[in-house]
Amino acid sequence: MVTSSISRIVSRLAEADPDRVVAVAVGADADQRLTAAGLDAAGDRYARELLRRAVRRDDLVTVALPNGLEMLAACVGVWRAGATPQPVSRGLTPGERAAVVAAARPTAVIGFEADGVPSLPDGFGLRGTGPVPRGDDQPLPDAWARSWKAPTSSGSTGRPKVVLSTTPARMDPERPVADFLPLGATQLVAGPLTHSATFTYAFRGLLTGHRLVILPRFEERAVLDTIERHGVTWALLVPTMLHRLLRLPAAERDPARLRTLETVLHLGSPCAPALKRAVLDWLGPERVVEVYAGSESNGLTMIRGDEWLERPGSVGRPVGGTRVRVLRDDGADAAPGETGQVWLHRGPDPAYRYLGAAGRRRADGWDTLGDLGHLDADGWLWVTDRADDVIVRGGEKVYPVEVERVLEEHPAVRGALAFGVPDDELGQRIEAVADIAGAAVGGEELRAFAAARLDPARSPARVRVTDEPVRDDAGKARRGDWADRSAPLDLPDRQG
Repeated sequence: MVTSSISRIVSRLAEADPDRVVAVAVGADADQRLTAAGLDAAGDRYARELLRRAVRRDDLVTVALPNGLEMLAACVGVWRAGATPQPVSRGLTPGERAAVVAAARPTAVIGFEADGVPSLPDGFGLRGTGPVPRGDDQPLPDAWARSWKAPTSSGSTGRPKVVLSTTPARMDPERPVADFLPLGATQLVAGPLTHSATFTYAFRGLLTGHRLVILPRFEERAVLDTIERHGVTWALLVPTMLHRLLRLPAAERDPARLRTLETVLHLGSPCAPALKRAVLDWLGPERVVEVYAGSESNGLTMIRGDEWLERPGSVGRPVGGTRVRVLRDDGADAAPGETGQVWLHRGPDPAYRYLGAAGRRRADGWDTLGDLGHLDADGWLWVTDRADDVIVRGGEKVYPVEVERVLEEHPAVRGALAFGVPDDELGQRIEAVADIAGAAVGGEELRAFAAARLDPARSPARVRVTDEPVRDDAGKARRGDWADRSAPLDLPDRQG
């Protein structure tokens, strides 16, 4: 295996075919295109400015830019300067963003202002869609950081954490990153590039010859139109996206519109079996791959669509040198079919370290993402829910995903979240919020819908409704935030 710095790989793409379009940003009025030469030049401009601002090798540069060509140029510039891009969601509160900056201690930030840290504005690297003048005749030295990325965790169970990868900013562009990510493709980018999975697969694909087709944000009809218009062959989607796509009228999601699509990879959260089966019926099992993994890259499992049909609900078997165990609360191995905490092992050396937070990795190399699940006798894994999200109602454990899946069966519900709130008698009671996207349905109707399909011990005491998505474009949710906003039960059940 022959590796090169990410900076050098981008330069070679420009040298080999400067006019090749490497990325398209889909716009409401017109698309913007970025060539290999344009990306190389814009990255060079960023790198020189960062170096002028005292960014040095292995420094972190926090990047919070919207989906678009500028995000690509900024990250290439960070790598070229020998630093590590630290993408951060634009949806964080000011307090959360400040906490991330405090943990990461970046030398510079791009796309926002941070106290005491030099800032570069959105739009610095690109001027229009053509190549950007280098502004300096002398080439920069070939630099690379010891960490190629430092994304933030989703923060779905607490404050976002900075996850510093131990993989250097070098790779072999002639070698596939994974079996499910081909060397060449037209890749749809529908999730936020500041999210770890989208960031990873978009940039890994770009560096091995993908053409990226970037949406400003996820929107069902835009996804189908973009796949059809741009001949997309590979797409990363999350269950929330798949659910929303399948709510469209059948005529709009005619499989003929997706004839170029070869692979859909989905990950990010457990996929309801009913939803997964509907996706396989729509796309065909040969085109669907599911992966279970985290920002920490501490292990992964994979399952193809045809394998899933034989084991509905499974997230696959370990791949990429991963081993999986499911442990009881006392640390003993759970029996096949018994729910416990999922632990992963992938090599002797850690793939990450947290900045500003303690990890769960043990001295023997076993690590956990905090999920609950079980293994069958043949080593296939099922993931139930996050341990931190489990509701304990009257001493009985209730998994929020059970309630959410039932609510999302209602045709008016675009997405749902369930969570526990304090209750004097039960310890916790179950409540939920449902995104109805303007539909004429109330919370009491949805509560009754769920009650008719769930055991009384698992039925929500209240369902509130909203017209806004309850998960972000990466499919991540913060159940705790909704629980904190819970009001007494005698208040109206519709809250925006």
